[in-house]
Amino acid sequence: MANTPQAKKRIRRNASRAAINGARVSRIRTFIKAVESAIAAGKKDDAAAALKQAQPEIARGVARGVMHKNTASRKFSRLTKRVASLG
Repeated sequence: MANTPQAKKRIRRNASRAAINGARVSRIRTFIKAVESAIAAGKKDDAAAALKQAQPEIARGVARGVMHKNTASRKFSRLTKRVASLG
C-alpha cells in the first residue's frame, strides 16, 4: 500500500491514464476493424476510405505513446497491401 502522498497520487494518476489509454487503443482497433470488414466484403472503395480514416488514428496512437512506431508502420503496410490487392 502506498504510504507517501506522492505514491498515492501516482496510483490515482496511473488509473486515470490507463482508462484514457485503453479508450485510445479501443478506438484504433475499431478503425482497423472497419477496414478489415470492408476488405472481407470485397468493397475496395469502402476499404480505401476506411483506411484513409484509420491511418491518422494509428499515427495519433503512436504520438500519444499507446502504440509502438514499428507496430503502426506494419499495420499501415499490411492493410494498404490488402486493400490494393482487392479486385
